[in-house]
Amino acid sequence: MRRIVFALAFLLTTTLVQAIDPLPFANEAEEQRFQALARELRCLVCQNQNIADSDAGLAKDLRNEVFEMMRAGKSDEEIKQFLVDRYGDFVLYDPPFKATTLVLWIGPILVLIVGFAIARKMILRGGPHPDLPGPIDDKVDR
Repeated sequence: MRRIVFALAFLLTTTLVQAIDPLPFANEAEEQRFQALARELRCLVCQNQNIADSDAGLAKDLRNEVFEMMRAGKSDEEIKQFLVDRYGDFVLYDPPFKATTLVLWIGPILVLIVGFAIARKMILRGGPHPDLPGPIDDKVDR
C-alpha cells in the first residue's frame, strides 16, 4: 500500500517540476558570464528571484534575450542598460544610488529608526497606561 501511495505521489509531483531550458553555450567562460549576469537581474514576476533561478515565462524570455545579446557581442553593461531602459531600475538586484532609487536605499534605514524610536518610547514610558485598568486584585470583597 505504501508503495502505491508513493508511486502516485511521485507521478503527480513530477509534472509540477520543470527544468530550466539549457542554452547552447560555446564554452565554459560564456556560460559563467551568462550565469553571473543572470544572477544580477531580477525576475519581474517573482520579484524575489533572479532570472537564473526563476521558472516564470518572463524570466525564460529574459534569459533568452540576454543570451542572444551576449551572442551579438554586447557587453554586460550594454545588456543591463537595455533591460533598465525597458523595465526600469527594479530589474537590477543592485540598483544604482540616484534620486529615483533613493527610497530603495534609504527606506529600510528609516523604517528601522522609526521602529526603534517607537519601541524606545514604549519601553521608557513605564507604568500602566492611564486608560487601562490596573492589576487584578486577588482579594475581592464579597
